[in-house]
Amino acid sequence: MVQPLLALRGVSKRFAAVQALVDVELEIRAGEVVALVGDNAAGKSTLVKVISGAGPADKGVIEWEGGAVQIKRPQDAQALGIATVYQDLAMCGNLDVVANLFLGREIHRFGILDEVEMERRTRELLQILSIRIPDVRAPLATLSGGQRRVVAITRSFLDPPRLLLLDEPTASLGFEQTNQLLDLIEELRDRGAGVLLISHNMGDIKAVADRVAVLRLGRNNGLFNVSTTSQEQIISASTGATDNAALDRPPRPEEAWP
Repeated sequence: MVQPLLALRGVSKRFAAVQALVDVELEIRAGEVVALVGDNAAGKSTLVKVISGAGPADKGVIEWEGGAVQIKRPQDAQALGIATVYQDLAMCGNLDVVANLFLGREIHRFGILDEVEMERRTRELLQILSIRIPDVRAPLATLSGGQRRVVAITRSFLDPPRLLLLDEPTASLGFEQTNQLLDLIEELRDRGAGVLLISHNMGDIKAVADRVAVLRLGRNNGLFNVSTTSQEQIISASTGATDNAALDRPPRPEEAWP
């Protein structure tokens, strides 16, 4: 059995009177995409915050390559090689693509920002990843939603992460933009990184995920291999339903129609 890159053992998290996570177990291996699914308020985003250091766990153990580690703040996660792309992207719309890629990791030469080198590395990285951005000096706010998400994920390739956490990366994207993002996820996996993908889109999950971990009401409610599990099984585990409620609803009475 291959040693997990990241393992959560009995992780719990409470916010005042709300128990968001209860004894959660999760393993992610290098070169693997694990999809994390669940209904609203299942605890998915809270779990990402625990792993990223944005909201440390109250109890439980986090293991990195078999050894227990403390992730109490984002810097702890970053030091391990964990990168996070949140749904709101956490980027600056008034800055250009180059500035956003190097935000917090700016290159200096003789104490001055080396804009030329940062732009060169940006263009080189975009070319390697086959990403088309019309103008790397355009403010991020002028790009489409899909282009902004691509930039956010591309930022992870500057210092390739060991583990990438993605919170609904394809939400509200078109077909072409979604495919481009899924290609980036597969590229990361092929490079040996682990990926945790939060998504409600079963098509995306089936396309790139190896396994699906289900949370329900803050607890584990199933772990499935994508290749051998039906979409209905995953949805049932997410919602707690034993059958597909949408398909099993009785037809409306004829007189009820206008």
